[in-house]
Amino acid sequence: MGEFEKKVKRYLDKIRKENKKLNIFLHVNESAVRDAGEIDKKQNKGRLYGFVFGVKSNINVKGLIANCSSKTLENYQATYDAAVIEKIKAEDGVIIGMLNCDEFASGSSGETSAFGACQNPSALGRIPGGSSSGSAAAVAAGFCDATLGSDTGGSIRNPASHCGVIGVKPSYGMVSRYGLIDLSMSLDQIGPLAKNVEDAALVLDVIRGKDTRDTTTTDSKQVKLDRVGKIKVGVLQINGIDKKINSVVDKKLLEVARKNGWNLKNVEINHIDLAVQTYYPLCYSEFFSATRRFDGRRYGKKIEDSCGEEVLRRILGGCEITKAEFAGAYYQKALEVKEIIKGEFEKVFKEVDCVVLPTVPGLPWKIGEGAKMKPEEIYAYDALTIPANLAEICAVSVPAGLVDKIPVGLQVMCAKGEDAKMLSIAKYFE
Repeated sequence: MGEFEKKVKRYLDKIRKENKKLNIFLHVNESAVRDAGEIDKKQNKGRLYGFVFGVKSNINVKGLIANCSSKTLENYQATYDAAVIEKIKAEDGVIIGMLNCDEFASGSSGETSAFGACQNPSALGRIPGGSSSGSAAAVAAGFCDATLGSDTGGSIRNPASHCGVIGVKPSYGMVSRYGLIDLSMSLDQIGPLAKNVEDAALVLDVIRGKDTRDTTTTDSKQVKLDRVGKIKVGVLQINGIDKKINSVVDKKLLEVARKNGWNLKNVEINHIDLAVQTYYPLCYSEFFSATRRFDGRRYGKKIEDSCGEEVLRRILGGCEITKAEFAGAYYQKALEVKEIIKGEFEKVFKEVDCVVLPTVPGLPWKIGEGAKMKPEEIYAYDALTIPANLAEICAVSVPAGLVDKIPVGLQVMCAKGEDAKMLSIAKYFE
C-alpha cells in the first residue's frame, strides 16, 4: 500500500469512528482509497499529491451525492465535476466525501441542514457556524487536510472563526463557480479552508483562474506567500461586537504590528452599517430565481414542498421583492448601495494595505438555541463578513485566540485581486 493510500485509509477510519457523534460528513467517497492508490503509482505527481479534501455538499463531484443538505435533492448524484474539482483532481488531490452545511447554503449556524446540525469539534455542543459548517468542522476535527466551501456573505469565514481554522473568501471572479449549486450569483465565491495559511494559499492557487463556463472569472495573479514590509493596517471600529472578542483581536493585532513595525490607522467605511440590509434583498431575489429549476420535474422534489423554514423564507421573500409591481425597486436600490460600499472600500485601500477586524461579532451559541432566535439576530452574525462580498474584495479569517475556551477569528481584508498579499499578511497572525 502506497503512502497516500495509507493516509486516505487513516482518515476514512477516523471518519467512520467519530462522524456519528459530529455529523460532519454526509457521504464518504468509497473509492477514495483506490483513487489514492492510483496516484501513488504515478511517476510525476501533481502539486496536491498527499492532500485529502472534503467538499461542501453544494459543489458537484461526479458520482457523489450533492444534496445541499436538503431533502429536495436528497439522492441527487452529481453527473459531472465542478471546475474546482477538475483542478484539484488534475493536481492529484483526492476527494474523501461530501460535507454537511446549512440547507442550500442558507444559514449562519449549520442548524438548517435537513440532516441535523453539525457539531463544532473545537467547542462541542456549540454550532460550528455556517453555512459551510462541515467544511470548517472537518478541518478542525482532523478528518482531512483541507476542504472547499462557498462564501456568499461570510459562509466560509464565519465557521472558520468558530472552529479555529483558516477560511478564505477569494476576490470575486478569481475562482470559477461552474458546478456550484448557487445561492446568489452576484455574491457567491468558492474558497478553501485549511489548517494553516500555507495550505490555503496552495489550494487557492490551484483552483483560481479564468473559465469560459463562468463569465465573471478573470485571469488572476499567482498566489505566492511573500514577506511583507512595513505596511499600513486599517482598523475598523464597528459597534455591536462582543467586548471579549474585540479585546482578543486587538491584542493579537497590536502584538503582530509592534513586532513587525506596522503602522495602524483608524479607517471608516460609510454605509457599512447598511451591509446586512443591502445583502438580503440581493440574496433573496437571486436565490428565488436560482431555485426555479427545482420544480420536481428534473431534480428531486419541488423545493417549496420539501425544504426547511429558512429556505422557504428566502424563496417567499425573493418572490415578493421581484414582483412586477415593485419593478425591481428593492433589488435595484440594494445594487446601488452595494456599489457605494464597493467605492468606499476602494477609497480606503488607497490609504492602507489591508483592513483588520473581528470575523464574527459574537461567540457560537449552543446547538438548538438558533430555533429560539429571531432571523434578524442570526443575520446580524454576518455583519462583519458581508461587506467583503458586497465590495467583491478578498478576505480571510485567521484564528486570533480563545474566549471562554472557544476559538475567535481575526479577519484580514485586502483590495480586489490582492489575494496573495492578503494571505501573506495573514501568515503573520498565525
